[in-house]
Amino acid sequence: MGWLLGRRFLRLTHMGRRSGRLYQTVLEVVGENGARNEVIVVAGLGRSAQWYRNLQVHEAVEVAIAGERFAPVHRELSTNEAAAVIADYERRNRYLAPLIRRLLSWLVGWRYDGTESARHRLVAELPLIGLRPARADERPAASEALADRDRFREAVTPRVR
Repeated sequence: MGWLLGRRFLRLTHMGRRSGRLYQTVLEVVGENGARNEVIVVAGLGRSAQWYRNLQVHEAVEVAIAGERFAPVHRELSTNEAAAVIADYERRNRYLAPLIRRLLSWLVGWRYDGTESARHRLVAELPLIGLRPARADERPAASEALADRDRFREAVTPRVR
């Protein structure tokens, strides 16, 4: 459905950090960095989000966005960079700002008012992640990640004779 949603949402395919199972998570794109060829998403449940925790152990397997698919590498944005992305997101969605602030307040458990200091506090709790296509020399191909998953399963699965 990427063609329908355009570049507003992406589907992240990631590997479970312990199970090796593949999961798919749909995330809203809150910004793009054209110079880095990067899409930016927010971990709305903070550092406890399962997809975020999985990325700390394994690179994502695939990103699908607007009919495009790629094996990504990720990075966590710095506080200042993340605050600027959120400010730009709020500016682009200014008519929805009250609703966005209410939702963000609910997610973090305190009243987010859109000020610069609140924005910095927000991104300290809800990390922003940049995803871009991996170069061939940066990471194993998705097929190698899947082979690692299969080797892991084989090692922990009891054999029946």
